[in-house]
Amino acid sequence: MRIPTNKLQQLTIFTTLLTGGGVGTMYYLMQKKFAQSDYHKLALQKLEECTIAMESLGAPPLKIHNLHLTDKDNRIDQQIAKLKIPVTGSKTGGYLYTSSIRDPNTNRWSVKLAVLRLKEGHTINLMTSPSLPTECTECSMQDRE
Repeated sequence: MRIPTNKLQQLTIFTTLLTGGGVGTMYYLMQKKFAQSDYHKLALQKLEECTIAMESLGAPPLKIHNLHLTDKDNRIDQQIAKLKIPVTGSKTGGYLYTSSIRDPNTNRWSVKLAVLRLKEGHTINLMTSPSLPTECTECSMQDRE
């Protein structure tokens, strides 16, 4: 049985569109799952609480971009979540580096590291010290490395 060439072309186009739509849907759903996760939300909350970081970015408005799924800095397992979240404000942008740990007893995530690295090279540590509960501190690149 011979199949006409135009039928094969139609089948190829249909398969390509179906595959592309499936990959696009999977990418969207993965990004949505990351954005709804506790470790992602807690990290962004740390950023929003830091007035120095928000002013440096020129936020509000703060724009949170999709994670680069192939980036080696984005690793998540059952106990640890390490993310590199791209963020921008009206002045500049950068990456929010976070590390969170899940407590096995309560199943709750807690942020252990939150650092904003701006495009200009400045690094802002978003973790609060016990004596200064609402402040964040600016540090140089040498302090981070």
